[in-house]
Amino acid sequence: MGHGKYIAPPAGEYRVQAGEKLELSFVVLPGESRDITYTVDLLGPGAEAHIKGLYLCKEDEKVNIHVVMHHAAEGCHSTQLIKGIAGGRADVHFGGTIVVAPDAQQTEAFQENHNIVLTETAKVETLPQLEIYADDVKCSHGATVGQFNEDELFYMRSRGIPEAEARTLQMLSFLSPVIPQGREAEIEAAVRGL
Repeated sequence: MGHGKYIAPPAGEYRVQAGEKLELSFVVLPGESRDITYTVDLLGPGAEAHIKGLYLCKEDEKVNIHVVMHHAAEGCHSTQLIKGIAGGRADVHFGGTIVVAPDAQQTEAFQENHNIVLTETAKVETLPQLEIYADDVKCSHGATVGQFNEDELFYMRSRGIPEAEARTLQMLSFLSPVIPQGREAEIEAAVRGL
């Protein structure tokens, strides 16, 4: 596997050996219903895995994201950052589990899932989990589901930015950490369509 960045298929099982680094990215655009499942096994000392993903839903899309990150060796590092925006009657589910085996001392594992809901009929459910069986670890998970900050919108509007442009800027700012390099224009166009 070596050191590399992969734009991954919507599902996959990955085995990362000692010293290897895996980077996965996924994008779900408006109009797509997807099931995305990743299982990543960090099998050797110093193995790394980093997952970034985003989804944009504006109608009745169904998006299910499930990630299992298994730390089986010492000194491994993993990050997961998944962000999304749901509108219409979209139905989004995120389930993520970090498992740290008893021998996986000095593990660092971080998982975040942040979501913005644009309508009262959109549904987002998030369930991050940690299963830690080692003592010397740094692990955390976090999840948020909310709406855009109206104070930010007011601030931009008071500076002469039209409302539609201000909302687009809010969405792009929210998503910027997970937009894959080279897909900025495509994501911006999709955001403007929301």
